[in-house]
Amino acid sequence: MNPTATPDDRTLFRKISWRIMPLLLAAYVVAFLDRINVGYAQLQMKETLAFSDAVYALGAGIFFVGYLLFEVPSNLMLERIGVRKTLLRIMVCWGLVAIAMMFVQTPTQFYVLRFLLGVFEAGFTPGALLYLTYWYPPARRARMIGIFMLGAIAASLIAGPLSGAIMKYFDAINGWHGWQWLFLVQGLPAPLLGILAWFCLVDRPEQASWLSPAEKTQLRQAFDAEGQSSAKAEHGSLGRFLRDTRVWMLALTYVLMVGGTYSVVFWTPTLIKSWGVTDLLEIGLYATLPQFFAIAGVLLLGRSSDRHQERRWHFTAGALLTSTGLGLIVLAQGTLALSLAGLCLAVMGLTSITPVFFALVSEYLPKASMAAGIALVSSIGNLGGAISPPLTTALNTASGGTSHSLYLVMSLYLLAAFIVLRGFRAPQTTLQVA
Repeated sequence: MNPTATPDDRTLFRKISWRIMPLLLAAYVVAFLDRINVGYAQLQMKETLAFSDAVYALGAGIFFVGYLLFEVPSNLMLERIGVRKTLLRIMVCWGLVAIAMMFVQTPTQFYVLRFLLGVFEAGFTPGALLYLTYWYPPARRARMIGIFMLGAIAASLIAGPLSGAIMKYFDAINGWHGWQWLFLVQGLPAPLLGILAWFCLVDRPEQASWLSPAEKTQLRQAFDAEGQSSAKAEHGSLGRFLRDTRVWMLALTYVLMVGGTYSVVFWTPTLIKSWGVTDLLEIGLYATLPQFFAIAGVLLLGRSSDRHQERRWHFTAGALLTSTGLGLIVLAQGTLALSLAGLCLAVMGLTSITPVFFALVSEYLPKASMAAGIALVSSIGNLGGAISPPLTTALNTASGGTSHSLYLVMSLYLLAAFIVLRGFRAPQTTLQVA
């Protein structure tokens, strides 16, 4: 809690949160579920489609190529047309593509649909993060981004048992395989939520009929007061923005984070299976356990980071926790209890640093560069998701195990922490762009 916040401030932001956060959180749950469900679907698709591990890894990664190409344009368009139109367009289109995955029969079809899923979903996460900066000043931003990011944790929490149950109990109904039902059931909510966003959200705080004139003034004053103490980079032009080395350092950091995260997410079902668990539903249930630790990590680290108004060392703490957990998995050598403990620590660390990271990004970027900057960092960063699954697959294939790929993921998080510590050592009041 911000120590300078008044009871009136807390009442105002509680009111705002109840109006916008449930829908954004639900949408992120669905978005993340539609990204990662292929990791569970592949366990059964291999029985009906002649796809190798390399095909699934490339399909998982090619999602992020579409993401890269369309993320910045989508966020710039959001600033012009507003969040309601943007979410309606994004969620209807990605939902239809997610459902179409049930008809995949060839690797080419698989690649095309995963690419299109990335294209249509590209603007959602950076758009939602930009939208949060309209409503929450810097001292509240890490915890609110953290609450939004709980959508990914909630998706991971339900993905295992939901996907396992669908594939186990829906298999052969209407002549469809369980994995086909998986894509249908998990793809349907997106268009419905997009329509709901059109009717329930407003584009800007000043358009909110549910805020009184006094509350709108109070919100502006909260931004003005914190804006005086939160210095920004100075981007007088597009050229200066693109020459800002710290923007590119942030993008590289996110490449490393996303690469590590999606390696863990994509391979979690396979890892658990390698620890001696064979039942699909049991694999799904074990995969949910780390998400409870992730919830605690996101809430605690985000709250602490806001309270102390410190980002670098909080980020580093989460990255070190991730690497420690992955190291424990290697040392456990397949022992189920120790391996699960390591997975819990790793997931707790990797999920908790994302809100802190985007709080750092939003505090560094000036208002004029916010939309483009968040989208640029996010889009380039998501290249990590395109590169890491094929790379870890190749390492696993070459080594005959998972240790080498786990060492790689550990190094990604350690390097990310090093960049943040070294690149943002100076007090924010001195950050300037030549």
